[in-house]
Amino acid sequence: MSYQVKEIFYTLQGEGTHAGRPAVFCRFSGCNLWSGREADRSNATCQFCDTDFIGVDGVGGGSFASAAELADRIETYWPKMQTAKPFVVCTGGEPLLQLDVDLIDVLHSRRFEVAVETNGTIAAPVGIDWICVSPKAKATLRQFSGHELKLVFPQVGVQPKELESLDFERFYLQPMDGINLAANTAKAIEYCLHNPQWRLSVQTHKVLGLR
Repeated sequence: MSYQVKEIFYTLQGEGTHAGRPAVFCRFSGCNLWSGREADRSNATCQFCDTDFIGVDGVGGGSFASAAELADRIETYWPKMQTAKPFVVCTGGEPLLQLDVDLIDVLHSRRFEVAVETNGTIAAPVGIDWICVSPKAKATLRQFSGHELKLVFPQVGVQPKELESLDFERFYLQPMDGINLAANTAKAIEYCLHNPQWRLSVQTHKVLGLR
């Protein structure tokens, strides 16, 4: 299988349980909930995405003919001569359109811990070390378990209570970005205080000006 990747970069994870952890991000091209084109946003299943995942023209991006070729590129971004376990976050767009067992196995052979950030509409292949699912209101969920559920909040059409019975280790509310960020943050804080199964996830990379 070939892989289409928008960009690869090294930074600190900004969200959720691993916030602050150094990671190589591999952003796959394409998504099943939005084309990525502004002209299509109003009719998209997910209308609030703030990420450019079109094409393969980002830094480190490209078309990779094999899992080994992509793993080679990812490995170049991890600092050399470090004893810390390498960590790669597969994101998008929707990474599970492309992330497969072959790539997971090759990354494991290079000692990488493999994480995925997915909208949960595609069941995850076996072998992923950390699964973060971010449900979208109008999308059918097919990944019902994982390590971290992160709900962008508030979303019309999906309430946190509807998700609490799913098999996840941690539940996060992440305030929806945009012109109403301050109000959304206040609502998320209040909800977490009254429903302590939920934790607040702040996009610290945006606060700090990181990728």
